[in-house]
Amino acid sequence: MREFYIDKNSDGTSLEKYVKKMLPNAPLSFIYKVFRQKDVRINGVRKDRKEIIHEGDKVAIYVSEQYFEEFTSTKEIEKRDDISKYIIYEDDNILLINKPRGMLVQKAEANDVSLNEMVLSYLYLKGEYDPNDNSSIPGPAHRLDRNTAGIVIFGKNNAVLRELNELLQRKSSVEKHYITLVKGKINKDGIVDAPIYKLLNKSHAFVDFEKGKEAKTEYHVLTSNDNYSLLDINLLTGRTHQIRVHMAYIEHPVIGDNKYGDFSLNKTIEKEYRFTNQFLEAYKLVFKKVDGPLSYLSNKTFKIDLGDEFKELLINLNLKVPPLV
Repeated sequence: MREFYIDKNSDGTSLEKYVKKMLPNAPLSFIYKVFRQKDVRINGVRKDRKEIIHEGDKVAIYVSEQYFEEFTSTKEIEKRDDISKYIIYEDDNILLINKPRGMLVQKAEANDVSLNEMVLSYLYLKGEYDPNDNSSIPGPAHRLDRNTAGIVIFGKNNAVLRELNELLQRKSSVEKHYITLVKGKINKDGIVDAPIYKLLNKSHAFVDFEKGKEAKTEYHVLTSNDNYSLLDINLLTGRTHQIRVHMAYIEHPVIGDNKYGDFSLNKTIEKEYRFTNQFLEAYKLVFKKVDGPLSYLSNKTFKIDLGDEFKELLINLNLKVPPLV
């Protein structure tokens, strides 16, 4: 067991992010296991990974000395630039990365290659990151599923990550827009308001009005025909697989979704058009009114173009490819 006293640099950080910082080499699977086993405490009390820590708190992490040494040993990072082609914006505080489909944001197992590792190598190459300084570690402010492409925000240090976390939690300061193709014709814009429950220890979620947490998904119809609808999605909350769960719940599942989708339709589309992807992309970030050190981002919009494979499928399905604004 190791104990740590929280200083002002870590004040306002989630417990999960702090544990990741103190065990920098640990894969996500180990981090989540520690929380499942209730091996993390704040001031002697077991807490959830989303709990916010404050200056003066005492955090205890119950791991063996062997694991602690393994996950805190000096890291060797190559000075490599594999990420530049994915960067859509960079300044002294943040990076906006267009994550490729199939890549993890953070590694789940020790041998995984992740976007996070590529960003660390890039910033190390630039002299903006010291891999052995745990007081200021760059990292993602949010995550996307492995099979969802699109924009991910990275903060270059702890202070920036705290600011980004606050912005994303408020929802009114930053809008994260996704584009998705769903089964069936949707005639008008709407909001899905249905609580989502995630099965413990399983990467599966579903609508549950008794045990679920509040979940709201706003959608706008970009184009449609009798069989399909192309939607702009604005997440008003952030739950596990929220878009996919909500679209399936209203009987308009995401095309290519291999967990909540229409498996028969997916096979037909794969056979006829060789489309094997999940049609879901985080294509736009809208910063609204932002206060504090990131105020310069106020009223800025960042977006990426729809992938070529998506455009081709829309044409094959007799749907117009709309301009993304």
